[in-house]
Amino acid sequence: MKRLLLHSCCGPCSTQVIDFLKNDYDITIYYYNPNIDTDEEYNHRLAEQKRYCDIVKVPVIEDGYNPDEFLCKVKGLENEKEGGARCPVCFKLRLTKTAKKAKELGFDLFGTTLTVSPHKNSTVINAMGHVVEKEEGVEFLEGNYKKQDGYKKSIEFSKKYNLYRQNYCGCKFSKRVEK
Repeated sequence: MKRLLLHSCCGPCSTQVIDFLKNDYDITIYYYNPNIDTDEEYNHRLAEQKRYCDIVKVPVIEDGYNPDEFLCKVKGLENEKEGGARCPVCFKLRLTKTAKKAKELGFDLFGTTLTVSPHKNSTVINAMGHVVEKEEGVEFLEGNYKKQDGYKKSIEFSKKYNLYRQNYCGCKFSKRVEK
């Protein structure tokens, strides 16, 4: 079975993707998300990711929290709307780091859970994954995990396991104002 290093932004997004891929790949979750706006939010999402992965017996690699890395990459794109020009820069940052870690640790391929979200453009993410694949020399597993009710299933898993579900991608520029 091929070893897959699967980037994940949070526990809820990983649920359905892990379930979908678990029979075909030996999965390890890679938690690398410098885009998350606060230490508190980062740690809350990480704890939920680890809690869920403990339940389903999937290892987690966490690669530290460095928001300055994200802020440096998106400098000048702060006023872009969610889904605009800032997002592909963020996707590439996280996918590149995942591919490098996959290569370093001898994984067969890398992928991401990001495409389970209806708020993320899977065409853009997959295209970026293939760019990184060529740059880093590690196979990218393309996916659109929102298909066949994937997002709905992730919500059901989240309810079943009582996982914290955030209402924004994590970056301070996309944070919704509570009313």
